[in-house]
Amino acid sequence: MKTIALAAALALAAVSAPALAQAQDHANHGAAAAPAAKLSVESTPIGDIIKNDKAKAALEKALPEITQFYDQIATMTLSQVAPMSQGAIDDAKLKEIQAEFDKL
Repeated sequence: MKTIALAAALALAAVSAPALAQAQDHANHGAAAAPAAKLSVESTPIGDIIKNDKAKAALEKALPEITQFYDQIATMTLSQVAPMSQGAIDDAKLKEIQAEFDKL
C-alpha cells in the first residue's frame, strides 16, 4: 500500500520536476566547476546521487522501491520527495540515508 501511495505522490511530483530542473539550471549557470561536493539529502538531486555507485547502493538499501521512480524524481532531492512519499521517507529515514552518505 505504501508503494502505491508513493507512486501516486511521485507521479504528481513529476509534473513539477521540469520547472524545478529549469530553476536549478538557471541557478547553476555560469558557476565554475567545483570539486565533487558532499552528498546531501537536502541539496543533492537524486539523479546525481545515483551516478555514484556507493551512494546509489546506500539509497537503494534504505529505499528499495525508489528504483522505479528514478526517471520521475531525478531532478529532485530526497527532502523534496519526502513530503510526497506518504511516510515512506520520513525524517528518521532522511537522517539514516544522510549518515550513510557521510561515510562515503
